Amino acid sequence: MAKQFERIEDGHRTFIERQHIFFFGSAAGDSRVNISPRSTQHFHVLDDLTVAYLDLTGSGSETAAHAKAGGRATAMFCSFEGPPLILRLYGRARVDFRGSATYKAFLARHYRSGEPLGARQVVTLDIDLVQTSCGFAVPTFEHTGERPVLDNWAEKKGEEGLRAYRQEKNLASIDGLPTGFAEA
Repeated sequence: MAKQFERIEDGHRTFIERQHIFFFGSAAGDSRVNISPRSTQHFHVLDDLTVAYLDLTGSGSETAAHAKAGGRATAMFCSFEGPPLILRLYGRARVDFRGSATYKAFLARHYRSGEPLGARQVVTLDIDLVQTSCGFAVPTFEHTGERPVLDNWAEKKGEEGLRAYRQEKNLASIDGLPTGFAEA
């Protein structure tokens, strides 16, 4: 049975910390719903109503476009190891782009050794509902590690190549919604 909560509780935080993957879904108006799998390596619980992740350069920027359009967003965690559980964090996303004051403050707080290669924005979810459900149908999987492919790709592109790629691929969603991205 699903249970709803007003905020992230200690048990939810512990569950999130044990996961290796989460899924982030977003939409705005009549746009397509976008769902992306993400490593929890860059996911941070900021407080009991706010989470954020450092988003690395990718082929699209649907979440930024949906956030700019005031769209809804959901972060979902599934237990693939141990007792079954699904945890969803519902709310509205906002995006702080690379170079902005908020982005720089986030990096200073969570990445003292410096900006990870390929980083492009921070996606923050302001939570209005937390929900758990049984997860009985979620299969079990064993985590064997992170893929180095994106890091290798970013390293090969270099800073100027990444900047050019973001200008080419990250200015609008697949539905033509503007992302608000501007390289600082």
